[in-house]
Amino acid sequence: MSTQQDLPAGTAAEVAVTLDSCCKEDARAVLAALQASFSSDRAPEDAPADAPNGRPIVWAATFDVSRTLGLPGPSRLTEPVVVTAQGGYRAVDRLRAGLAEAFSVRVIGTASGDQEEEVRLRVETAAG
Repeated sequence: MSTQQDLPAGTAAEVAVTLDSCCKEDARAVLAALQASFSSDRAPEDAPADAPNGRPIVWAATFDVSRTLGLPGPSRLTEPVVVTAQGGYRAVDRLRAGLAEAFSVRVIGTASGDQEEEVRLRVETAAG
């Protein structure tokens, strides 16, 4: 990922990310890995928490992938997490590459449009 050229800043470099059906610890690990690589609309101390009354919860953040801030180290998850990423084609590819620095990442679904795509990723603890 560190060899990719920076993208022009702006909405074309923003990727909306959602995580659901995972525990707060796994959501925290995925979001922290992304925040190590890219600027976000979430403050680092804005950590995922449990929903009141045990209701289902969705964690969301937007990442500006126009510039790489750093590379996250490997991270562990308690179970696989499904991440949905929506944005421009190159921006989503950069986000996926950023996640791949910390986890094993596999595309499990895509929906393509004219200018952007939505990609579902299965993120797991990397082997080894």
